Amino acid sequence: MDLSVAFLGTSGAVPSARRSTACVLVARGGERLLFDCGEGAQRQMQRSVGLVQVDEIYLTHFHADHFLGLPGLLKTYDLTERRAPLSVYGPPGLLDLFRTLGRIVGKVGFELDLVELEPGDSVPRDGAAVMSFPVEHGTRAYGYSLVEAERPGRFDAEAAKRLGIPEGPAFAELQGGSPVEGSHGIVRPEDVLGDSRAGRTVVITGDTAPCNATVDAARDAELLVHDASFAEEEVQRAADTGHSTVGQAAAVAREAGVKMLALVHISSRYHVGKVLDEAREVYEPAVAPRDFDLVEIPFPERGTPQLIPNGARERDTSGDDSPSPQDEASNEEEQ
Repeated sequence: MDLSVAFLGTSGAVPSARRSTACVLVARGGERLLFDCGEGAQRQMQRSVGLVQVDEIYLTHFHADHFLGLPGLLKTYDLTERRAPLSVYGPPGLLDLFRTLGRIVGKVGFELDLVELEPGDSVPRDGAAVMSFPVEHGTRAYGYSLVEAERPGRFDAEAAKRLGIPEGPAFAELQGGSPVEGSHGIVRPEDVLGDSRAGRTVVITGDTAPCNATVDAARDAELLVHDASFAEEEVQRAADTGHSTVGQAAAVAREAGVKMLALVHISSRYHVGKVLDEAREVYEPAVAPRDFDLVEIPFPERGTPQLIPNGARERDTSGDDSPSPQDEASNEEEQ
């Protein structure tokens, strides 16, 4: 099952010409999960992956740069005759937020399910779950971890045949965990299945100071998307505002042992390359995605996460994932 993370908004609280506010789209198989919905979220979709009919939206907290895109997205869904139900999750206060937003959006023609979560709540998905955990931001705020269940071990078809199991439904029963009758007696799943294989974990913090809850949630995760609002020179300001420096985010990633750290919410006052260097002094597998960059996450036995510049908008069919000269120019202009 494919798993990717598209960065639709990577700026700090104030958008720039090149970066929009907080918005991350996770695609897992046929599921589409949106984490935060900053100003212009639907426009960012239209500029990249198209107007995605997301299955669920998760809000980390209720500061405006994390939800201002909701009225436009919901209204556009209504005007384009969406009929599939949509669930929106967030901390307590979500219902109050939508009482206010409802005056703007009006009535929509699809079911809108609003769910206030408590820390540690789990939302089941197909073979996975999205779990909330508390972060430290001076207001009620959550991070979210998408955690896949363990997968069965590899099926040894040749071993099954040697044990007298014919190809067909019996193979599927063994792979599903049920013993079957072979020509030489009962064959148990453990006779033909290898050790179980780990799933993948993606963690998105939203805005936060460094905290133990993030370390715990991100332990051995494939990808940690972490607030990195400030350079190290402004560590006190980060503490005063409930944000993290790039070095603090990198230290969290190092302690958790994540495979890739993605730094977001970096203030536009900084040269992104410079603060990324600061992070890599603490933890080398760090990246600073731009809007429309994509991280593809294979199963652990197939490799490590890969950052694809501009991957949410286009992939080079030649296999060269390097940014185009135009993209490079845009990046230099922004920084």
